[in-house]
Amino acid sequence: MLKLHLAEGLVGVSGVSIPIGNSKESKESPGSTWPKDIIALEPGETAWDVVLKKIKELSDSDCRHAFMVADLDVLASRHQVFRQALPRVSPFYVVKCNSSPWMLRVLAALGTSFDCSSQGELEQVLDLGVAPSRIVYANPCKPVSHIRFASLHGVKLLVFNSEEELIKVAQHQVRPAGSGLVLWWTQDSDSIFPLSSKFGARLEVCEHLLESARDLGLAVVGTSFHVGSRCQTPRNFMKAIVDCWRVFEMGSSIGHDMSLLDIRGGFSGEEGSDPEFEEVAGVINTALAQDFPEGSGVEVIAEPGRFYATFVCTTAVNIIAKKAVLEPRGRRKLLYYLNDGHYGTFRIFPRESEPRMPIMVKELSPKLSLFPCTLFGPTCDAFDKLFLKEVQLPELDVGACWRPHRRPDMVRMEGLCHLGALVRDVWGQGLVGRSSVEETEVRAGAPNPRGPQPRAMDQYQSVAC
Repeated sequence: MLKLHLAEGLVGVSGVSIPIGNSKESKESPGSTWPKDIIALEPGETAWDVVLKKIKELSDSDCRHAFMVADLDVLASRHQVFRQALPRVSPFYVVKCNSSPWMLRVLAALGTSFDCSSQGELEQVLDLGVAPSRIVYANPCKPVSHIRFASLHGVKLLVFNSEEELIKVAQHQVRPAGSGLVLWWTQDSDSIFPLSSKFGARLEVCEHLLESARDLGLAVVGTSFHVGSRCQTPRNFMKAIVDCWRVFEMGSSIGHDMSLLDIRGGFSGEEGSDPEFEEVAGVINTALAQDFPEGSGVEVIAEPGRFYATFVCTTAVNIIAKKAVLEPRGRRKLLYYLNDGHYGTFRIFPRESEPRMPIMVKELSPKLSLFPCTLFGPTCDAFDKLFLKEVQLPELDVGACWRPHRRPDMVRMEGLCHLGALVRDVWGQGLVGRSSVEETEVRAGAPNPRGPQPRAMDQYQSVAC
């Protein structure tokens, strides 16, 4: 569901207008200002109202699909919060976080640039008409074919963290060569999702990498670091920015024009999270003022993902089966089987430190007894759980429908619908404005009504939203 304001066939986002639908739809429906699948909502209707309406529709049928609703007013407000808290920092949205076409289209209209990690993501963003200069190819380990694709399409800003990657880029880029950002290793052990075990060059190696880039004829324009996803220690940003100044000094002395600082991500999207985003932003602003002050000629960018995406989508699922288990000492445990799980929307949930409790659609008495429960997805894989831990829930009937707190961000759908040959219907909802709902149903293995998708394997993604 995309919820934005409509005017004469345009979606208006914070003063920016973009066309909805495409030219083919316009030709098929002469005189119509909306795509044919969009219907009006009542004034004042909210995304949650749409969730409840859809639940009722499905409850009256034999097809009780899991579905999502996305409120893109939230997306626009998150963009505003980011720009106000970090006025010197240009956001490059992390496409893999939620690559829904509507998400990307609205962010592009807001003026956001993009962090892409594969050819498929590059294709998605370029197909929206985004200028290649607004894209960073942020994966430091790139297939040769993806390097050539980026180069042929004018995407010149690449990230590297090894000499081997530099050699590969130098051999396979189409001239003129692009510009590089050296990704160096930084402390991230106290982040919820550390990344340094896989990516980043140690500070003592950076000088050698900068020299190798020069010798290979590659221009390095700056440096990049990642403190890990959902960083718990804001001061890690300050230390990393100080160390970036050292890398800038190295690069300048070797002959590179160092003019771009990429602080990447790590910002929590959770309301009430510890630390709060505003606290993190304050630390970053202080560090930038000390080491890269305004007037220094250094452009600063960041790559937020979950900060934008966390609260945009709501997912509704229901119980398709249940099982009561009597454990030793009479402990009663319940196993609930849901119609979405780890191999669908909730891919990242098992890695969360604390379960995000679902919200029941139907109000329940607070006097109901709670039982330890395991929430399984619909596949035959025993690892298909929403949470690794048990959660406390009342006894519920098969068919009970609830809304998990929010759709998680970072929910790429690699292999969606393929495990165990499971046929899973994915309902894509497009709520656009106080005004409209676009709905499509995509059955596994059927042609995608949105048109041909990129061939890259990482493009098996949710069509919901």
